[in-house]
Amino acid sequence: MVAGGARCALLCLALAVGSAALGKRSPVKVLSDGMWQELLQGEWMVEFYAPWCPACQSLQPEWEKFAEWGEDLEVNVAKVDVTEQPGLSGRFIITALPTIYHCKDGEFRRYQGGRTKTDFINFISDQEWKSIEPVSSWFGPSSFLMSSMSALFQLSMWIRHCHGYLTENVGLPVWGSYAVFVLATLFSGLTLGLVMVFLADCICPSKRHRPPPYPYSRKLAPESAQLLKKLDEEQEADKEDISDDETEGKEVPSRNSSPSALYLRVLVARAKGNCPQ
Repeated sequence: MVAGGARCALLCLALAVGSAALGKRSPVKVLSDGMWQELLQGEWMVEFYAPWCPACQSLQPEWEKFAEWGEDLEVNVAKVDVTEQPGLSGRFIITALPTIYHCKDGEFRRYQGGRTKTDFINFISDQEWKSIEPVSSWFGPSSFLMSSMSALFQLSMWIRHCHGYLTENVGLPVWGSYAVFVLATLFSGLTLGLVMVFLADCICPSKRHRPPPYPYSRKLAPESAQLLKKLDEEQEADKEDISDDETEGKEVPSRNSSPSALYLRVLVARAKGNCPQ
């Protein structure tokens, strides 16, 4: 009986300790790609880390202690796992680990001070972040350029997951998975090219689809062509007569002003579209 009571007491003590350990949550918030909009509101201190990074592991105790002061300092203390959240790490272009950013109302500043709890607290309480130039709006995490970079990082992670699914779950060999991605890339490129050609043809149609130019370039009707030929023949005859008369010293009136010549000119002009009806 005594032994059974001792075992029961030990079991209850173990359960109490376990429940207390489970009940104590970390004050550090874990951010994901879908929580990006939350960073644009309020004040944040965000750590970008990787589980395999020794420097990140040594920073965690100090970061946890600093997070306990977050409510008093009215600042959100968070962390981002770059191996699991490529969208956020792509927005901030993380090139070293750990990297800490201060975010306040859409402005982003990179923290480069000390790595102790006291340094973090002074940075917020004394507003030391005001002495740091914020990241340019052109290259800031909320810019179009960094949003595109984030999408590329997410696409790379999606391709990685698809490759793992094809090789591990489906059972395809590695070269088979690569072949699937090559075919998908060719198909998507062909589709995108066809769409771009269609849009370009709609916006800037080719010459064969353009409307005919102004009527000046229209071909003359057969009757108008005959009239024009007759007028040219009369003009040639007039030139010959004028040259003969000038040789003989006679004065000859110009036939270009005759009623028939003027009538022919009007008809030809109408046929060309240069003269009103």
